[in-house]
Amino acid sequence: MGAAAQLSERSNERIEAGRDAALQILKPSRRDLDYGLELHRRSLVFDAYGFAPRAAVDGDFIRERLGQGASDVELRDLREDMGMTRSVVDQAERRELIQAWNASGVTCIFQNCGEEGNDPLRLMKRLARFTYLCDYSRDVLRRAVRPEDVETAKREGLGCLYFTGNGVPLTQAWVSVPDELRYVRVFYQLGIRMMHVTYNRRNPLGDGCAETANGGLSDFGRAAIAEMNRVGVIVDVAHSGWQTSLEAARRSSKPMVASHSTCAAVNEHIRSKPDNMIRAIADTDGYIGICCISRFLGHSGDIGALIDHIDYAAKKFGADHVAIGTDVAYASRNSERENQKIPRQRATRTRFAALWPPDDFQTTDAMRESLAWTNWPLFTVGLVQRGYKDEEIQKILGGNVLRVARAALDGAA
Repeated sequence: MGAAAQLSERSNERIEAGRDAALQILKPSRRDLDYGLELHRRSLVFDAYGFAPRAAVDGDFIRERLGQGASDVELRDLREDMGMTRSVVDQAERRELIQAWNASGVTCIFQNCGEEGNDPLRLMKRLARFTYLCDYSRDVLRRAVRPEDVETAKREGLGCLYFTGNGVPLTQAWVSVPDELRYVRVFYQLGIRMMHVTYNRRNPLGDGCAETANGGLSDFGRAAIAEMNRVGVIVDVAHSGWQTSLEAARRSSKPMVASHSTCAAVNEHIRSKPDNMIRAIADTDGYIGICCISRFLGHSGDIGALIDHIDYAAKKFGADHVAIGTDVAYASRNSERENQKIPRQRATRTRFAALWPPDDFQTTDAMRESLAWTNWPLFTVGLVQRGYKDEEIQKILGGNVLRVARAALDGAA
């Protein structure tokens, strides 16, 4: 049976819609399609930043809680919890997770297990949820704490999650620099292997990508990077301002990354990185992970634009310094039905962390479908079409993420 037929066997209508949208854009030859799908099947695929397939919520339960007077905060937390963990207790959602994972051919996701902030308790919530998901899904999904665990998962035909915590956990007591940074090691012990320097806004470490000041890294930020290097946590500047990113690369003694970003030379956006910054990241032996967000990719905003950004970075900086960090998730087909059970809630103000400048980019369904998380095998096909060698493609698919993960732990405290 050919690789294309095997992919079809693992599909459902949502997966197939995404695949069809991508194929209409790529238009691969039969040779490139079969070759790319087979190469993908053999490769260790490591999403440089992403999300496990999301479950549908229990609409009846949320409606009941709403009737009991649950607050907006409670309801948001309940939705998040169900989306992350309901596949443990609901067989239909478990089937959705397995089907999406199989269709993707992904070995491991660098899973977002934190939030956009620095409060340790806030950061711990998602970490607890994904630890629970892995602990109760071990026949399907494992929690990886060392790079060797990812390789073992590939050999055993399992999926796994490697944890990133988003923010750097801070006590906010400001007694001393070592006291303020002591939770970096605590979260490392809990399984976190990568942290954002900033999210969109300014924090004590530096300016985020949406801050107009672009003030760079603070003295405390330099100390935080040194502590991450010491402990074994990868420094991630995906959401950091351009000057902050550049200075972080110059300060890091270990490979660091922009885990889910784009190339400003192809499409300039606050979440993109210009050439001098990507060069600085590459000089640490790190990588830029290209994401699947249409408005960041620009131009056509589809799978072709994704391949364009990967192609640009690989040709300009070398295939050793490029990865794919999708920043998107598969959503259960049951979500629409369950969400319809929940009464409409009043509009709320934009949360503080979500600082995005307005733009007129219009993301279409076709763009989103072509960049579906389950289309990972077709990302490989797109690289085959561009003439990349197998070993270069395998570095981009996961080898580079694995290399940086090893380097982070080398000599760690």
